Amino acid sequence: MPAALPLSHFLLALAVVAVWGTNFVVIKHALADLPPLAFATLRFAFVVFPAVFFLPRPKVPWRRLAAYGVLIGAGQFGLLYIAMNGLISPGLASLVVQVQVFFTIGLAMAAAGEKVRPFQVFALLLATAGVGVILAHTDGSATTPLGLLLVLLAALGWAGGNHVARLSGRVNMLAYVTWASLFSVPPLLVLSLVLEGWPAIRAGIEGASPATWAAVAWQSAGNSLFGYAAWGWLLARHPAATITPMAMLVPVFGMGASALLLAEPMPPWKIIAAALVLAGLAVNLLWPIVAARRLPPPAA
Repeated sequence: MPAALPLSHFLLALAVVAVWGTNFVVIKHALADLPPLAFATLRFAFVVFPAVFFLPRPKVPWRRLAAYGVLIGAGQFGLLYIAMNGLISPGLASLVVQVQVFFTIGLAMAAAGEKVRPFQVFALLLATAGVGVILAHTDGSATTPLGLLLVLLAALGWAGGNHVARLSGRVNMLAYVTWASLFSVPPLLVLSLVLEGWPAIRAGIEGASPATWAAVAWQSAGNSLFGYAAWGWLLARHPAATITPMAMLVPVFGMGASALLLAEPMPPWKIIAAALVLAGLAVNLLWPIVAARRLPPPAA
């Protein structure tokens, strides 16, 4: 735990990453009743209502709210839910989607014209090796090639959303997510009606158990509203270099919860893949911090 981070703030950050990590188990549970795109539609509908009536619209252009809503709604979670509907295990999904870090960096560098630094190349090679280990085991027992591709595309959608949010400047992230979700619902609903059909949607909603509705509410209130609000609150009070590395615990919670609650097998290759991906994330996030601390102090 960084010395500059008070215990209460550390515990709040830990609660957020625990919610985000174990959320993959919650998703898997709800997909037993609801078609994936219908589930995603409900998730963002409950993010919007009733919070939109209590949070003022952030002062950013509508086009950016729309872009964020579509990229995160249909791009990230729409594809992620489809993948997790039998194409990839929750634990691996929680791991692979974290490559959004590298996609986010790539988009930022492309926009700013920056060059890739050597430590970033090394970090990317480590993470890519981890994804390669997963690709070598796409035999259908834990993941399929299509499932892996969909989660990688979901990570790209997440990175695109991150890039749009950065362009929007410093805003109330809770209000931003709420109002942007207005633009997540329509494309998800249209895709659900076209690809899944109204009979499947109706059957899923009518057959959904109270636990499934609790999972939908948890997606909306716990994962989106609490998670983003608390994370944004922490980032507003501490350097990003202090808070951001804790996000590496998300796949740890995700894979741990999947093994504990869903009895997802953890063969050696999964552990190796996780170690490689997490090592890549660690190098990317921590190398600049360590390098900065080793620099000599400026001359008086």
